[in-house]
Amino acid sequence: MTWPQDPRRVADPFGERAPLALRRSFDVLGARVEFLSDSAALMALAEAAYRDLPAEGSPQVQVQVELRMAAGDAAFDGEPPRPQMLGGAGVVGAAVDAHNHVLVMPALRRALVQLSPALLAHGYHARYELIEFAVFQLAARSQGLVALHAGAVSAGGSGALLMGVSGAGKSTLALHAALQGLEVVTEDGSFVDPTGLALSGVANFLHLRFDALGWIGDPALRARVLASPVIRRRSGVQKYELDLRGGWARLASRPVRLAHLVFTSAELRADGALLEPLPRDTLLARLHEDQAYAMGQPGWARFVHACGDLPGWVLHRGSHPQAGAAALRRLLMG
Repeated sequence: MTWPQDPRRVADPFGERAPLALRRSFDVLGARVEFLSDSAALMALAEAAYRDLPAEGSPQVQVQVELRMAAGDAAFDGEPPRPQMLGGAGVVGAAVDAHNHVLVMPALRRALVQLSPALLAHGYHARYELIEFAVFQLAARSQGLVALHAGAVSAGGSGALLMGVSGAGKSTLALHAALQGLEVVTEDGSFVDPTGLALSGVANFLHLRFDALGWIGDPALRARVLASPVIRRRSGVQKYELDLRGGWARLASRPVRLAHLVFTSAELRADGALLEPLPRDTLLARLHEDQAYAMGQPGWARFVHACGDLPGWVLHRGSHPQAGAAALRRLLMG
């Protein structure tokens, strides 16, 4: 084994005692998340994700995320590589390359995120795929929550999961639900207590395709969307990253009771008949098909059992996204 020759590294070959002078805490998904960092640029990514969220009340657990700047670097030829998942010995994580990775230790309620300047130049990928990954894993695993790839909206303390394939218009639907007075719980990362079905998420951004502008009539909102940063998904699709914070949209400030399972469909229907009820066996089959990732989580069986008593629906596409939003509003508000 070749040891580091730099005298500054000999006494601390892994760089684990490098000072982390920056410190910020945010309440996210029922957890008090403390970020420590040696880089103002890395801390700014955490602040972009979690600043100004609605106050959640007393956190249930405390977790810690270290954000460290890598000593080395390597340029990317265009988009950075897709992170590769890894896990074992009580650790889960993801690695982009030797300089960029995240390691999560749920039993210790701690995570390490290391980023290089090259990846920092791709701020969306750095924040979404590594920093938010660490927070979601810590919050879910430390509290026994089931993590779902689903959006959610709520009213009066009752929530509806919004599931469906990518491109089905869930984000545009959530936007128009917000315009009709519903609370946004989350765009695409829902977390559910499998026993009590308390539903929570992070309502920070909506990612809207460019054609979503055609459904927005309000000039002020159009201007807000057009002024938003543009991000590029791994699929190659570009979207506006619309910040939900700032008081213009209603955001859920507490976990809500999961009351409805809604699967979005691209099939056009008359506006008055957009919601189609699902029989119980069909509902559970759709749930397993749609949430393949979640099936391996410890609380999945309890979650599915509890969902057996919930109504399930297919929400078909209407003449305008506001028609689907109105259907959701009637569903949640009776």
